[in-house]
Amino acid sequence: MRVVMKFGGTSVGTGESIRKVAKIVTDAAEEHEVIVVVSAMSGVTDELVRAAESAPDWTEEDVKNFVGKLRRRHGKAASEAISSDLIRREVMGYVDSLLEELEKVLLGLSYVGEVTPRSMDLILSFGERMSAPIVAGALRDRGLEAEHLEGGEAGVITDDGFGEAEPILPACRRKAQKTLIPMIESGKIPVITGFIGRTIDGEVTTLGRGGSDYSAAIIGCISEADEVQIWTDVDGVMTANPNLVPDARTVPRLSYEEAMELASFGAEVLHPKTVIPARSENIPIRVKNTFNPESEGTLITSESEPSEQVVKAVASSSDVGMIDIRGTTMIGRPGVAGRIFSRLGDEGINVIMISQSASESNISIVVSRPEVRRAARIIEREFVGERVVERVTTYEDVAVVAVVGEGMRGTPGVASRVFRAVADAGVNIKTISQGASEVNISFVVAEEDEAAAVNAVHSEFELGEEA
Repeated sequence: MRVVMKFGGTSVGTGESIRKVAKIVTDAAEEHEVIVVVSAMSGVTDELVRAAESAPDWTEEDVKNFVGKLRRRHGKAASEAISSDLIRREVMGYVDSLLEELEKVLLGLSYVGEVTPRSMDLILSFGERMSAPIVAGALRDRGLEAEHLEGGEAGVITDDGFGEAEPILPACRRKAQKTLIPMIESGKIPVITGFIGRTIDGEVTTLGRGGSDYSAAIIGCISEADEVQIWTDVDGVMTANPNLVPDARTVPRLSYEEAMELASFGAEVLHPKTVIPARSENIPIRVKNTFNPESEGTLITSESEPSEQVVKAVASSSDVGMIDIRGTTMIGRPGVAGRIFSRLGDEGINVIMISQSASESNISIVVSRPEVRRAARIIEREFVGERVVERVTTYEDVAVVAVVGEGMRGTPGVASRVFRAVADAGVNIKTISQGASEVNISFVVAEEDEAAAVNAVHSEFELGEEA
């Protein structure tokens, strides 16, 4: 069996945790062909973002101090994870060459005084490019043949949508046949940088924050893997955020559709796009815990596990904002909603949730909180002047809650139970949305009511109890 094993930032965040990863991979390699995909060490990508944004104002000393800090952290991790002096020196020699390159890039930005999406992607790529050789070195330290590869070398070929690039699958497959597949068939374990790819012209791109999961699914697709495993720091996909719901538990099994809905609405264990390439090739995804590998985790396949529970989980996010769009002239006027979504899409703003009144005089949309004001300005500029829209109001102190489960499909009374439970908890619902698939009921509440709403639904459907 060929297995892709992706390890997140906390899984490779220290030398000690990298040793745990090496043990897990070693055990798996006794039975399977293994492909490893890694994130940057926890917190490093955020540090690189801050460095890129600050670099235009930095002095040469600022740049050197930042690079030195990264060198010390990665050097410490390598020292803890790799016992062989020879392997450790090889690894740190490579990491040092990357840091020299990063220093030159940051110094260049300090002279130019501008950060482009292209240069931002290049800078962010260094996190994974430094963690992958350390993980590969830890595997070699245990006697395995392991070699690190950048995403583009392995086959993650993308368009030039810097910051949110998309894979070009035919090109990905061609590249994988030249590099990745021969490496696997020779008995080596590839350790691939998640999150990053390259254009056909060789420029570094990133797949969006959290994109290492997406990378793993792409690698699984183009390598014809039998399973993609996402190793994180929790026991799988939970019935709710355990920080909000104390009795949240692991969901043993989800369908692709359920997993995608949960990921889209705040279940941070999995990147929403991860499901897309896996589903296209019917590759199971398993979410497991690096720090509790004995746990079965959550298995995601084409079909949900038969269960008496109509609701599988409740996801929520307070990193959102709502825009209320009103106008009596929208009534009976075709294409207004389509134009709004198209215009926002052109500006790179993703609409998370939509709700429209039956009279067509009101449309409410939910977007990520950092995009709320920009989205509102775009709508006002485009439509208020035409007198199509009369008023645009923004709400930034809100949260979106999504109730997800394939068992809701065709089951009467689920929505009424959801809204009654929330009302009994004293929570006011601002807007509601349910898709035709009936797999998801989502609604918006005040941010301060997020925990109460999630707990109310979780309790109503007894999600804290074993099915």
